[in-house]
Amino acid sequence: MYLIQGRRWNPDDAGFDEVVSAAHATHLRPLCLCLVEGIEMYVARLGDGYLIKRMPYTGSHHAPDCPSYEPPAEFSGLGQVLGSAITEDPVNGVTALKLGFSMSKAGARSIDPDCGDGGDSVATDGTKLSLRGLLHYLWDQAELTHWHPGFAGKRSWATVRKHLLIAAENKIARGTALQSRLYIPEVFTVEHRDEINARRVAQLMHAAGRPKGPRPLMLLIGEVKEIVPARYGFKAVIKHVPDQPFALDEQLYRRMGRRFERQLSLWGASDAIHMMLIATFGLNDAGVPTIEELSLMPVTGQWLPIEDSFEQQLLERLVRDGRAFVKGLRYNLPAGQMLASVILTDAGESPVVLCIVPRSADDEQTAVAMKDLAQVNGASAWVWRLDQGAMPTLPGLSRSSPHAQCSA
Repeated sequence: MYLIQGRRWNPDDAGFDEVVSAAHATHLRPLCLCLVEGIEMYVARLGDGYLIKRMPYTGSHHAPDCPSYEPPAEFSGLGQVLGSAITEDPVNGVTALKLGFSMSKAGARSIDPDCGDGGDSVATDGTKLSLRGLLHYLWDQAELTHWHPGFAGKRSWATVRKHLLIAAENKIARGTALQSRLYIPEVFTVEHRDEINARRVAQLMHAAGRPKGPRPLMLLIGEVKEIVPARYGFKAVIKHVPDQPFALDEQLYRRMGRRFERQLSLWGASDAIHMMLIATFGLNDAGVPTIEELSLMPVTGQWLPIEDSFEQQLLERLVRDGRAFVKGLRYNLPAGQMLASVILTDAGESPVVLCIVPRSADDEQTAVAMKDLAQVNGASAWVWRLDQGAMPTLPGLSRSSPHAQCSA
């Protein structure tokens, strides 16, 4: 519910689109009425339409069960990069992104010691997004980190792709529209094979080499089917484009196996897990798409990112119980730094932070730190200390939550 020009509006009300368009033209700020006092929003242009968006840094000001709610940035790796690597301008609706990886190739390929993931290689630098950080940002912006019972059975690759492309709109990186450099395979159908292939070839030509100067690189986001030896070197086969493998050399392949051993092990242990890949790639002289840098991210059957089997257990339990929540993401933070695994949004007037403390951490100190952080941000904390065994009882579902009936 929004307050626009002194009147309450629901998005499905007749005339809503026209009112929002007029608000954009006059720079009017709608109010979200999830709280009595209202929270200021702004109207952004999105393609041929308009979208009411929350003002920068105000997501945590909304009620936990409001669609505009976002957990405080401090609960995840977003807090490190927001305002430095990510700068949103509510006046023109454009977000500027600073990237910590190259989008062009000059001469021979250089390999980052962390296999191009950048999640660790720039972990102490919040002024630029690593490849993993960019993937996490787009996943967050697409709200693929959000879950409530009504999503069950409705998230397909077509849905994921659509929301990622929308998330990339109005994002600028290195002075170029991010969406123009982003390739996300569309769902393949035999009936539309020729049209799909034609669109793919046209898009991949943006990564073709030029007679002079560095070669431009594009970004690939897709689900991995397999990464295997080829007749020459190695290849990544991406679902929905199995006829167009992406080449990678032996050095990158070997380093990928070492750098992402945990993620690959998790993927190999469960058929329910999808493996997402983000990579920079260009076309070599033979016209073959060739990966330069990459990062991997395992996700559940609901496309919710996970770091290990313990997060997998937690998310599967929450989904099975019909809970509503937001998944926290690491962005550039190193693996050893704690963050909120999940933020429950259906446990009452305040969110609840769910934190998993690994055995290698200083358990007591970490648990206290997370509880203090939650309290400062108006939340409570639930902690699963792995050294103490099985998952503790989860916080209960609030009777007043709009999701309570969904899980009944």
